[in-house]
Amino acid sequence: MRHSGYWLLLAAVAIVGSGFGAAAAVSDELARAQECLPRGGLPNFISKLNAGEDVRIAYLGGSITAQDGWRPKTLRWFQEQSPKAKVSEINAAIGGTGSDLGVFRLEHDVLRHKPDLLFVEFAVNDSGTAPDQIYRCMEGIVRQTWKANPVTDICFVYTLTEDMLKTLQLDQFPRAASAMEKIADHYGIPTIHMGLEVARMEKAGKLVFTGKQPQSDAEKASLGTRVLFSPDSVHPYDSGHQLCFDAVVRSWDPIRRAGQPGPHKLPQPFVADNWESATMIPLRQAKLSSGWKLLDPESGLAKSFGHRLPELWKAGSPGETITFRFRGTTARIYDLLGPDCGQVTVEVDGKSLGVKPRFDSFCTYHRLATLSVAEGLTNDLHTVRITLHPDQPDKAKILSQRGEKIDDPKRFDGTAWYAGAILLVGELASPP
Repeated sequence: MRHSGYWLLLAAVAIVGSGFGAAAAVSDELARAQECLPRGGLPNFISKLNAGEDVRIAYLGGSITAQDGWRPKTLRWFQEQSPKAKVSEINAAIGGTGSDLGVFRLEHDVLRHKPDLLFVEFAVNDSGTAPDQIYRCMEGIVRQTWKANPVTDICFVYTLTEDMLKTLQLDQFPRAASAMEKIADHYGIPTIHMGLEVARMEKAGKLVFTGKQPQSDAEKASLGTRVLFSPDSVHPYDSGHQLCFDAVVRSWDPIRRAGQPGPHKLPQPFVADNWESATMIPLRQAKLSSGWKLLDPESGLAKSFGHRLPELWKAGSPGETITFRFRGTTARIYDLLGPDCGQVTVEVDGKSLGVKPRFDSFCTYHRLATLSVAEGLTNDLHTVRITLHPDQPDKAKILSQRGEKIDDPKRFDGTAWYAGAILLVGELASPP
């Protein structure tokens, strides 16, 4: 899903756009930009690295981290810098997703693999998210990690899009990174902004942020010695990823000199309603109607998404239901969108919340998604019932929003729903 993150980001910004002033009004001023703030450093990871021990680096982020870019470049660099140590990675990047999914999938995708260092990269995909929500999710990631293993070190890294350049050129962090800095300050977590030098180079005329790779001699001459960063204003070329990697290398010496090895202590929360209790529960723990089918994990979609979803179920007949009770504030379903998918109706505590499609303008293929069921509820016992709707959404009309068409009517025909897990801020209650 290399490019879907960009379009999902634009969609998120458009949705939030009308409320941007209100969200900004409750946030503090933008933080002053620095490429590296070492804070408490990464002393446990560095100590193990220097001792030649086995270390595991986890990369939790979106499509920029999922690319063959700064992630494998940093991994190779650590391996080269410490040849006596066995350095391996936990690739936990999913395109088009932010910290609001990262906090739910953290245990499944990262913590159970016992990382020594966790890089967290969500500043781009969280750019349309209100600061209060970023606080909840990023703090939830930190507190979950240190409760699981208090000697795991964490580093926030910030990537950028073209529309963040002007803010960075004013030596200010964009809004999402500014919110994340507050969590980093509170917990003494080092941060690296991979885009600050990029913004300075662009301002100095040494970099072109968005453009096609030059093909002709004239195009190459026009580009000259300038670095070409991205084809789509978001996802870097290798030359762009090299600049992101260079920022990590420049930051390493001050980070290396900061802090002392030992367990990280959890202070009082930065926000009382943080999502440290966010959890992912296999769908089988809900009450499923008889038409749900558990898909074979060794084939098809279940195999393709098996590294992310604990299991994958399919319902294809209208009227099939998922029912569960939980005590908490937020509930979602971790599912797939795709060509043959339909729509569902959601009911919480007996109140209908309407019809929600599981098909959008990107559904020429299947991809991971989340169905928002209930947000911001009172921390009480709630009952959820989700029913597969009999009608298909207008798929041709939806695809036309991005200039896509139905290439094979059979492939797009259906009202299927693929779901794998319940995402809760809270805990699952006994079956209804």
